[in-house]
Amino acid sequence: MATKSNSRPLDGRRIVITRPREQCGEWRTQLEAQGAEVIELPLIQVTKHYDKSTLVEIFAELGQYEWIVFTSANGARFFFEEFHKAFDDIRAMGLLRVAVVGEATAEVIRSKHLRIDLMPKKANADELAQLMLERESIDSAKILVVTGNLNRDTLVDKLHDAHAIVDRLPIYKTEETSLAADPVAADFRERGADAILFASPSAAQSFFDQAAAMKLGARAKRPLAGSIGATTSAAMKQLGLPVDFEAAEASLDSLVEAMTRKLAR
Repeated sequence: MATKSNSRPLDGRRIVITRPREQCGEWRTQLEAQGAEVIELPLIQVTKHYDKSTLVEIFAELGQYEWIVFTSANGARFFFEEFHKAFDDIRAMGLLRVAVVGEATAEVIRSKHLRIDLMPKKANADELAQLMLERESIDSAKILVVTGNLNRDTLVDKLHDAHAIVDRLPIYKTEETSLAADPVAADFRERGADAILFASPSAAQSFFDQAAAMKLGARAKRPLAGSIGATTSAAMKQLGLPVDFEAAEASLDSLVEAMTRKLAR
């Protein structure tokens, strides 16, 4: 009598995630639920970092902005941590319209019971800028862009070119972490993995910069490299890193789906 198979799609697979350590939990849980052995290589760390005088000035003028733009979940989360220290009522946001990049960012906004007025289908800042320009004239519109220290200025530049009045609020910084002495990295060098997942250009850059710490041994399994979206893929290709699969949407579910299909071939 045949027995029913209980195999899961990632049984026996070693999967590397490269997100900041404090953001690995959800990814680990989902991958392990599908049978994967998860290897955490936090190539970057993200910490709250801002200029206090700039933050005070922006909070004092918050009601004068027409749009607030969040390009990442980190930026949205850190912004509201500081917002709630300064205000005890979400109505202090005034009549601000909210634009976001990516579903993870959108989830942070929804958790504040705020409506998202604009979100591009493709999770990148260039798409959001184009969508804002197509929606209406932003000539002289006052816009606040919440960002990090490594974010590209393409969005801000496009809004400036359309004669918007744009203020940037850098509220976090992304830094590379050194994995040279990390025992998990040593295990990766010795054994390799089936796949490695990149969720940001900065993680790809850190992997490239730490080539010596990431160099696989002769018997190690060389992993397929996956990207969460077009912006990360472009950065990987520019660095000479392979892009073996890419998420159709900038989400963990989509990335895992693309990886599972690729590994099954």
